[in-house]
Amino acid sequence: MSNRLQQNRLKSIRRGGSIIEAVLVFPILLWITFGAVEFGHFFYMKHTLQGAAREGARAAAVPGSTNADVIAAVNASMSAAGVVPSKYTTKVRDSTDTFDLTLNSSIPAGTGILVKVEAVWSDIGLRPSPFMSFISSDKVVRGQTTMRKEG
Repeated sequence: MSNRLQQNRLKSIRRGGSIIEAVLVFPILLWITFGAVEFGHFFYMKHTLQGAAREGARAAAVPGSTNADVIAAVNASMSAAGVVPSKYTTKVRDSTDTFDLTLNSSIPAGTGILVKVEAVWSDIGLRPSPFMSFISSDKVVRGQTTMRKEG
């Protein structure tokens, strides 16, 4: 009888050890899960900004295009992803990224046009938990594309 009693005590001690192990491991697994979700959303937004910049550059490359055409193309791409225009900025610049460019008919064919779409992570980011943020809230997420003006 005492042998059975000792076996039951050992089983209950082992069960208590399992609970302690679970309590120690669960926060780590939760932390890894939140990190994976946040980084996944970061790369989704990076891809979305890059796609919007590409659409804007395609609109800028067409003869007779204006800055309004570029912004409209970027806004259409971003709104399809569910991002409102107040959350990002669009810049049309020369291909060396030294000055802003105003698109008009005087720009010769072959001129490189750079379109940048930028957002701050705190505006577009997914924060799964305020205590577990892996990406800095002031991180700038950027998509940019350069295309040549068509003739």
